[in-house]
Amino acid sequence: MIDILFEDDDLLFVEKPANLLSVPGKGPAGEYCLSAILQQRYDSLKVVHRLDMATSGLMVFAKNYASQKAINAQFEQSQVDKSYIAVVDGKIDESGSIDLPLMADWPNRPKQKVCYQQGRKSLTYYQPITYNKENNSTRLLLQPKTGRSHQLRVHMMAIGHAILGDEFYADASTFEKSARLLLHAQSLTLSHPVTGQELSISSEVPF
Repeated sequence: MIDILFEDDDLLFVEKPANLLSVPGKGPAGEYCLSAILQQRYDSLKVVHRLDMATSGLMVFAKNYASQKAINAQFEQSQVDKSYIAVVDGKIDESGSIDLPLMADWPNRPKQKVCYQQGRKSLTYYQPITYNKENNSTRLLLQPKTGRSHQLRVHMMAIGHAILGDEFYADASTFEKSARLLLHAQSLTLSHPVTGQELSISSEVPF
């Protein structure tokens, strides 16, 4: 059962569970995904963006082509405000930003990597919320200003604070601190494609 957080004639905001593909992947197993589940109910549903399979949280879909085109343009022009909650290894005391260019790590797909020669500009702001002394982890608010694949995961790893439960970028001890990737898409703020009014939708963090 997929939770619907907001719906009108043009948009659908839903909550993607962790470890469910956003869109179809490779092979027969890749056919089971969020977009396919929703399209059984909404025939004309259009994909706008994606979340990593391991990431949970808020996704928006368009109900028609015009809305898809309008929302896609907002994402491409960095006009959508996105916020995530993550739990990372180690202690972070102060807010900051990470400006590191990213590209696909081709021999190790689907992993991404920092590359100053060929990488695309990628910018993430982070803000500590709480520190857990017991397992030496920090809960963070993350606000990506670009939308690169695995951006938050690579950026946090690059500054020495990988996300707990990250099978791709965390070391063994950090990976084993959680049974799932502790990354959740908490909120989206965008302009409605028809009315132009600001629309801000939030999702409850499950960890």
